[in-house]
Amino acid sequence: MQPTPVILLKEGTDSSQGIPQLVSNINACQVIAEAVRTTLGPRGMDKLMVDARGKATISNDGATILKLLDVVHPAAKTLVDIARSQDAEVGDGTTSVTLLAAEFLRQLKPFVEESLHPQTIIRAFRTATNLAVSKIKEIAVSVKKDDKQEQRQLLEKCAATALNSKLIAGQKEFFSKMVVDAVMSLDELLSLKMIGIKKVQGGALEDSQLVSGVAFKKTFSYAGFEMQPKRYDNPKIALLNVELELKAEKDNAEVRVKSVEACGGSIQTSVGALTEDVLGLCEVFEEVQVGGERYNFFKGCPKAKTCTIILRGGAEQFTEETERSLHDAIMIVRRAIKNDSIVAGGGAIEMELSKYLRDYSRTIPGKQQLLIGAYAKALEIIPRQLCDNAGFDATNILNKLRAKHAQGGMWYGVDINNEDIADNFAAFVWEPSIVRINALTAASEAACLILSVDETIKNPRSGADAPPGRGRGRGRPHAH
Repeated sequence: MQPTPVILLKEGTDSSQGIPQLVSNINACQVIAEAVRTTLGPRGMDKLMVDARGKATISNDGATILKLLDVVHPAAKTLVDIARSQDAEVGDGTTSVTLLAAEFLRQLKPFVEESLHPQTIIRAFRTATNLAVSKIKEIAVSVKKDDKQEQRQLLEKCAATALNSKLIAGQKEFFSKMVVDAVMSLDELLSLKMIGIKKVQGGALEDSQLVSGVAFKKTFSYAGFEMQPKRYDNPKIALLNVELELKAEKDNAEVRVKSVEACGGSIQTSVGALTEDVLGLCEVFEEVQVGGERYNFFKGCPKAKTCTIILRGGAEQFTEETERSLHDAIMIVRRAIKNDSIVAGGGAIEMELSKYLRDYSRTIPGKQQLLIGAYAKALEIIPRQLCDNAGFDATNILNKLRAKHAQGGMWYGVDINNEDIADNFAAFVWEPSIVRINALTAASEAACLILSVDETIKNPRSGADAPPGRGRGRGRPHAH
């Protein structure tokens, strides 16, 4: 007599559990990391993604790449999410955070396979993360805010570090100044909305400019407008919600909203009751030819501090990637203004934390020792990957770095230009410490989250929303 099998779940339900499930999740995360691994650092490569509609995107930004990869594996989605959260929170370090999480998991795989309980691992990782974060806070260097000149240099260095790994690294001097100017021209809240970025095709990257004020494409024309002066000083601006011409409503609406925020005044629906108080003001209004387009600039707006960056460049993909890179840099500068402590990039802070945790792990007994040691080893992925991407001998450089950190050279990291190690703090490879703190916490949270899952139950797609073309009796579906 065989016992009747209990059928609990609908036929066709996938369920996998236990250690094999954990291992397969860990492997899935490795695959995600492989996708962005080579984009890390100043010598990182770019990825070209083509979506379903055939639109090509070239990007170096971890979050952008992961967003465009259509990830279906449930566990691997976690990594995509932390990259996005890092992008939203600090703007840069998206590749690092994905790599760290995947590397944490990779170091843990042997422990999981030997069936060490995941909760033990998670506990050790939480301890290690707390230690690492407090260590970053302890060694981060804070910069004096009172000295405007000094603060400005700090911000430019941070922006340059963020731009180092992007397509426009060659023009990082030019762009880091522009980004700092843009952020400095904002008010206390530093709202990102107030920095507009307009892309105009054609011209060279160096023709990009920062307009302190609102800039938009010329959206209106009228009889005899060629004869009108192209520049007005201290004009009054009437913001009308009236169709002066039959033209795209969207453009006009956008222009109106921007101008209201910047120039004051309020939007009028009729021309009847125009009084002084509903008119906006600005210092200069001018119309300028940019590339093939005519742009209207409102400069010196009294109310909101706003600015517009006009990007020039050859290919469309290129200007888009430039915009993404500038977004990263702008976020970094905002962060650096808000918290003024910085650490050295280029793998320096990771090596220092790695050394600190390794030393700490030798002082505690039991399994925790091994796990914190694994955490320490995982941190070395960042400098190692920097070396790999630049084509250096990673093992050699990491050995030098370990030796240097053991002797107390705490800011030593990879020197990309000379295939050696260097004091990256002196070399101005700086980033706000919040970037690293956030990356570590997010990566270890993701690792713990993936470890704490030991079973996946997937419901079969019900007949109604089955993907088209895969009906019954069609034989095997073709691989798309």
